[in-house]
Amino acid sequence: MEALFDLFSGFRWQDGLDILLNAYILFRLYVLFRGTNIIRAILTICVLWTVSQVAVSLGLIITNWAMQGIITVAALIVIIVFRNEIASVLQTKNLKSFLWGIPRYQFNTPLNIIVESVYELARKKIGALIVLPLKQGIDSVVQGGIPIRGRLSQELLVSVFWSDNPLHDGAAILQGERIISAGVILPLSKSKDLPSFFGTRHRAACGLAELTDALVIVVSEERGEITLFKENQIHGVHNRLALGKLLQEHAGDESAPKGIRNQAIELFAAGLISLLCFTGIWLSFSKGMETLATYEVPVEFIKPDQRMEIISSSASNIKLQISGARTLINAVKPEQINIKLNLLQSVVGTNKLPVTRENIMLPPGIRLKKIEPSVLEITLDALVEKELFVQPHWVGTLPKGLIMTQARVIPQKVLVTGGGLALKEIATIFTEQLSLSDLTEPGTIVAIPVLKPASLRLKTTETIRVHYLISKKAGAR
Repeated sequence: MEALFDLFSGFRWQDGLDILLNAYILFRLYVLFRGTNIIRAILTICVLWTVSQVAVSLGLIITNWAMQGIITVAALIVIIVFRNEIASVLQTKNLKSFLWGIPRYQFNTPLNIIVESVYELARKKIGALIVLPLKQGIDSVVQGGIPIRGRLSQELLVSVFWSDNPLHDGAAILQGERIISAGVILPLSKSKDLPSFFGTRHRAACGLAELTDALVIVVSEERGEITLFKENQIHGVHNRLALGKLLQEHAGDESAPKGIRNQAIELFAAGLISLLCFTGIWLSFSKGMETLATYEVPVEFIKPDQRMEIISSSASNIKLQISGARTLINAVKPEQINIKLNLLQSVVGTNKLPVTRENIMLPPGIRLKKIEPSVLEITLDALVEKELFVQPHWVGTLPKGLIMTQARVIPQKVLVTGGGLALKEIATIFTEQLSLSDLTEPGTIVAIPVLKPASLRLKTTETIRVHYLISKKAGAR
């Protein structure tokens, strides 16, 4: 548990937002491209990257170098080979399907109705284009269409492609037990390998199958033939049994409850893997680019008891060694680091206070590595008041032939506030140095008392005056 806490000790809310945002982007890419060759290529690149990281941990320098080169080339190949599929997704006009829409499986699709409808259309030589989306959504690659959302029936499906229907030239999108929309425009295939007798419907079906995993059924208006398109496969259908078998194989394996449950499990696993992936990348960056720095930080003492004061401390600054990502360390300012020690439980005399992580405030994302010193010795004293005599501090000598006959300090005593231990042995305080060499006649000097130790304070602001009398020595001229 401690190792886990240390691993995430520098975790900030910004890091959480960063991980969630990128994990959601990766999850959306999976949702948009699942069931296509792009996902397989990306998974292959991820496997190569994992091999590269293992090679780094084992010290296999050449293998790591080779894997990095292969990954770079593979990424370029994916972009070049699948540029049309990538462009079709990025050019989607439906923002909802791009950002948060989840394509649904074909659940409870009445395949027998589709088979009978298709053969009815073929018998009457009515051209038709029927689309059954599977795992991957098609909203990003199709255009136009009129929403219908009618319950699927043979009569409704056949009527959609009746020549007098304004929507008969487009495709009908089926989802489960309903016809979602009709008159939908599909992307045309640019392949040059298609049979010459394929018309616009066939090229549109092939174009959609190339970009998605949808199942597309085409009924030829001229020949009454049925063709089924699935990815790169083109199936010519010659009887009801063959068509039913193909539909059952691709769109009829799952019941609604089981299919919904499997889809939820699949998407949950994809989201969890995306989250774990970027958490690992964050750990890799935060730990792999870790930088150390050392700061000397002044200690701030919190004194809840105003009747006590600090007499001495074994150190006024504490040296902290911190670590974090290079960009965060470079952005740290000295005022962002604080050390506060609470003296609430301290007593008069010497106290040993440990300096712990709880006493130190660091910017988000910065980890504490070392504290020096980790214990401070603080001497506290209780504040008392005491009257002390004031004594002039004379220095030098009077001019030749003069003598000081009297020196009187007013007031003779002053009230001093300070620690009891410090005032215990003190009975007199002295003024600042008063030079005798400048005195030639009686007068008064305004003097400033000098308090030692410096923690002592005068209780009053009364001015100290020294009155002195000077006379000539007997026999002096």
